[in-house]
Amino acid sequence: MTFDPSIFSSFFTIAASFGTAFIVALWVSLVVWTYRDIRSRSKDPLIRILSVLVAAVLFLPGVVVYYVLRPSHTIEEEYQKVLEEEALLQTIESKPICPGCGRVVQENWMVCPGCHTVLKKKCMVCGQLMELPWKVCPYCGKTAPDAKSEEVKTIEL
Repeated sequence: MTFDPSIFSSFFTIAASFGTAFIVALWVSLVVWTYRDIRSRSKDPLIRILSVLVAAVLFLPGVVVYYVLRPSHTIEEEYQKVLEEEALLQTIESKPICPGCGRVVQENWMVCPGCHTVLKKKCMVCGQLMELPWKVCPYCGKTAPDAKSEEVKTIEL
């Protein structure tokens, strides 16, 4: 049995062809992945082009460089974060809190039911609720007399 070197040569050629095809497929897939990833992370067209070029020209080191320098969050994640912050701010701002005990109180309460702190006062002219520091009623426009001491007496009864 003799060893034919042409079989070894054809095997090496086939293996090299498959290896080259794998490398080319890997290169194309990394360039496409980079394009899709940067598209979800940035709206700037220059950054998109540069990211794809770095991945295309430098191949594996380029993808590593892109991965290190890319924005950490996608546009969608940033948008969701902003929405969550706005929702939290709205919930904080929309619920009045008693200055005495820190409990959540209703807008139309005159007194906190937990600690009996006076929250609002009534206008002596029109009867609408007013904030304690207000000197003029925003509903009727009349100057409010100092009714704080009278309200405390009526509430305590």
